[in-house]
Amino acid sequence: MHVPAALAAHLEGEVTSLCHCWRLTRGDGMVMGFTDHDQEVFCDGTTFTPETGLSASEARRSLGLVVDTVDVEGALSALDIEEADILAGVYDGATVETLLVNWQDAGQFARLRRAVIGQIARRDGRFVAELESPERALDQTNGRTLRRGCDAELGDERCGVDLEAGGFKGNGVLDAVKGNSIVVSGLDTFETGWFTNGIVTWASGASAGRRERVAAHRKGVDGVVLDLWRDTAATVAPGDALTVVAGCDKRFSTCKAKFANSANFRGFPHLPGDDAAYGYVTEEQTFDGGPLVE
Repeated sequence: MHVPAALAAHLEGEVTSLCHCWRLTRGDGMVMGFTDHDQEVFCDGTTFTPETGLSASEARRSLGLVVDTVDVEGALSALDIEEADILAGVYDGATVETLLVNWQDAGQFARLRRAVIGQIARRDGRFVAELESPERALDQTNGRTLRRGCDAELGDERCGVDLEAGGFKGNGVLDAVKGNSIVVSGLDTFETGWFTNGIVTWASGASAGRRERVAAHRKGVDGVVLDLWRDTAATVAPGDALTVVAGCDKRFSTCKAKFANSANFRGFPHLPGDDAAYGYVTEEQTFDGGPLVE
C-alpha cells in the first residue's frame, strides 16, 4: 500500500481527521460512494455519502495467496442500495475500493485495498457485504471441465439454438404472485415442464428488463404456475408482461429430442462415472465399433 507523503505526515501528527470511504463499482458500470464520516466527502473524483451509516469489521492482510475477507455493513436505503437489487444479484461480483481519507483535506488519501463482493445479505433493514481480496479469482474454475452435462448456455454462440424460432419462447401476463411462484396467463399451449430451468424476462412494469430463473413449470388450479429459484427479486404487479424461454437441463437426450441440437452438445455424455469399475457386459449390448452417439 502506497501512502502519499502528505497523508503520512498527517498520520504522524498528534491529532488526525481520518475516515474510510468505499467506492463500489457494479457490473453495469454504475459507481456509488459511501463513507463512515458524518458529512459528504469528495475524493478521487467520487462523492462519498454518509447517509448509509456504513461501518466495517476488522480487516486483515495475509502474506501469500490466502483469500482475505472483511464485512461492510450499512442501512438499506431507497436512494442507495435497495433490497430488490440485492435479491436480483445486481451487486454480485461488484468491486469495492477502500480508501483512507483525511476528510479535512480529501486530496490526502490512500487506497487500502481493492476487493470483490463475494456475498451480500440483507436482514432487518440492513445489508452486510462480504468483501474478498483479489486472490479470490485463483479459486475460480477457468477454462472448460470434462463433465457429462453441457456447459453452454441455451441460445448462446456455443449452443447455437435460435430461441426466436421453434416455439422456444412464450409471452404471458402476470396474474398473481404466491411466494416463490407466479401465476401467468398466455402460456396454456405449452406442455408442463417446457419452461423448467428457463429464464423469465419482465417486459413491462417497474422491473422491466429484469431476468429470473425458473425452477419448475406446471399447471395449477388458477392457471400456469412458474416456480422461481428464489423469492421474487423483481418488483412486479398483476398485469405486468413477461417473456419466458424454454429450459434446458443440460442432458444430451434433452438437447437431441427437445432442441434437435445434438451436433452442438458441449458435454461428454458417455464420460465414465464412479460406478464404471462395477460395470459388466450384458447380451443386450452391442460392441460393433459403431458410434455411441448419432
